[in-house]
Amino acid sequence: MNVIESLKEMDILKLMNRASEITLKHHGDIITLERAVFLSWWCERGDCAFCYMSTQKPRIREPSKARRNVNAILAEAEICRRLGWNIEFLSGGYGSFSPEEIKEIAERIRDITGSPVWLNTGITTDLEIYGDEVAGITGALEVANPDLQRKLCPSKPLEDIAEMLEAARDLGFRRGITIILGLGETPDDLRYLFEFIGDLEIDRVTFYALNPHEGTVFENQPQPATLYYAGTVAATRIEFPELEIITGTWMDNLGSIGPLILSGANGITKFPLFKMFGTSYGKRVEEEVRWAGRRLAGTFTDVERLRRGRSYPEIDPFIERYVNGCLKNLKLL
Repeated sequence: MNVIESLKEMDILKLMNRASEITLKHHGDIITLERAVFLSWWCERGDCAFCYMSTQKPRIREPSKARRNVNAILAEAEICRRLGWNIEFLSGGYGSFSPEEIKEIAERIRDITGSPVWLNTGITTDLEIYGDEVAGITGALEVANPDLQRKLCPSKPLEDIAEMLEAARDLGFRRGITIILGLGETPDDLRYLFEFIGDLEIDRVTFYALNPHEGTVFENQPQPATLYYAGTVAATRIEFPELEIITGTWMDNLGSIGPLILSGANGITKFPLFKMFGTSYGKRVEEEVRWAGRRLAGTFTDVERLRRGRSYPEIDPFIERYVNGCLKNLKLL
């Protein structure tokens, strides 16, 4: 099956059916809820053409003030543990935290959740500092076509990302990449993505749909069509049956969840947890998973799980704030 030709011919249902069969065979029917935990809104490079951080860089005079309070980060990890969410990765702009600080945060999150974390904290040569608190290293590739990637992410050379992931492989870490659809790529560009996944022995791909941010060149661009997104995911699943695939969608496009799951997604991400918990939007996510014939690991609605958890003196005030924010959605406060 030539998946690129099938995508170009818009034979999406055929791709989805095959991808769904492969996913159930190799991964089962569990769908995870994933949450990227942000460390900071500052990025010293800040020139990716589509990125919200590129619009904030000129406005941030004191980068240290754009860093999140570490106790708030740890409280978020505890809430994720209570609700059965995975921490997709720690994510932050370049220059926001030092490798030593990131290592310490990762160690503390591992102690809270019981699991090592993935990192998506930029291109670095300082991987040897990390140990069993880190599960894998993510390269924010975004676009696999080398010419387009060079144009859209001038300060994140594809070659440097590949070199970092090769070093991660040598150190025994798992490897992941992020891809954004809707940036001007074509179905033919999948050949670059497939080559990258194969050559670097990538373990996990997170796909996102473009979120057009005001102030970027993409602000008036639409998000990619759901069936194009689903067909791209399905083509990738067919080519790489063992690959872990996470798909991100936005609160205003929850209807894409079902097609993405049927196309091979193992997990779904990009949700504002504290705004959606207990709301019709959170319930919609659970219904999308159910009607795709899958079982959801994690919850958007279980209040008892939200309230029941461990206590940590230094982060309890932040945990309480998050819990109360979720309960307000349910009008229980």
